[in-house]
Amino acid sequence: MSKKENIKEEELKNEQSTSQVEENQEIEADVAKEEPTAEELIQAEKDKFLRLFAEFENYKKRTSRERIELFKTAGQELMTSLLPIIDDFERALTHIEEDKEAEELRKGVLLIYQKFYNTLEQKGLSKVETKAGDTFDAEIHEAITQIPAPSEDLKGKVIDCVEKGYKLGDKIIRYPKVVIGQ
Repeated sequence: MSKKENIKEEELKNEQSTSQVEENQEIEADVAKEEPTAEELIQAEKDKFLRLFAEFENYKKRTSRERIELFKTAGQELMTSLLPIIDDFERALTHIEEDKEAEELRKGVLLIYQKFYNTLEQKGLSKVETKAGDTFDAEIHEAITQIPAPSEDLKGKVIDCVEKGYKLGDKIIRYPKVVIGQ
């Protein structure tokens, strides 16, 4: 081999070894970057802890709200089954008022009805107020039939309330059944 060729080979070897050294340094730098420092590890764990703490706080608030809602409507099934009894009392009072001779009976039935209804009110039961002339609202009323409106201003309004509605807290447990004008 000639001298020039030897020099070229040496230059090539030097270039290759230099590029290999640079590559090795880059790889070592990447490896060093991949290993997080102690401060980065602490910050990551702190972040994870804060997220877990916030998630737990949200869980506590949600279960607390659900528990309160459950207590408010826990007696819903019982209240719903007692509503026909209230209806029967009201019908009885209506019929007894027509009979003038049964004044003492009316007073006794009225007393029992008032005690019964007051007890249910203390447990959160309330009437959904509906009267003739109110605007019909499908979210509050249950329309059972439509009849021709006796006057133009009663179209789309409540004409008669057939069955009273009741709420337990803020939740309607029985919608008032109404007749609306057409």
